[in-house]
Amino acid sequence: MSKLIIFSAPSGSGKTTIVQALMTKIQQLAFSVSATTRSPRGNELYGIDYYFMSVEEFKEKVENNEFAEWEEVYENRFYGTLKSEIQRLWAEGKHVVFDVDVLGGIHLKELYKNKALSVFVQAPSIEVLKARLLARATDDAAEIERRIEKAAFEMSFQSKFDVVIINSHLDKAIDEAFLKVMAFINENE
Repeated sequence: MSKLIIFSAPSGSGKTTIVQALMTKIQQLAFSVSATTRSPRGNELYGIDYYFMSVEEFKEKVENNEFAEWEEVYENRFYGTLKSEIQRLWAEGKHVVFDVDVLGGIHLKELYKNKALSVFVQAPSIEVLKARLLARATDDAAEIERRIEKAAFEMSFQSKFDVVIINSHLDKAIDEAFLKVMAFINENE
């Protein structure tokens, strides 16, 4: 039985790094590429990092009920998980891994219930989170401030997740995530 593993966190918490590490360690995992209306950052590629689309195209897919979940994370900046992406990966016999925003993670868990493990990754503090975002050097000061404000709101939802991992030390966080994911995958198989 294929399952879903959902990773959510405020920007800069380390969820993407943890997911990438798990993808190299657990061969049965396949990454669910999200759709977004934001522009590519750095070397991001269509179909590998995201399905980049216009706001109009995204809204059309919403109207056609093509998303398992979607959110307007910031004004006119949408993110979502296409149902076709989940079906494609399940057809390959893989467990689907998500790197999604917090509300999207909650919606996926509500939709797929026991077929899904939801993991909330948290930075040890807002100060550490801000330092990570600054070090990333992919956003301007206004965007970083917007992400920090949103992080406080997102952290209020951590109790809705099955597992909370505090990413104080990346190697330990990856090890903890690995153990939780493997236990979930092997459960009832």
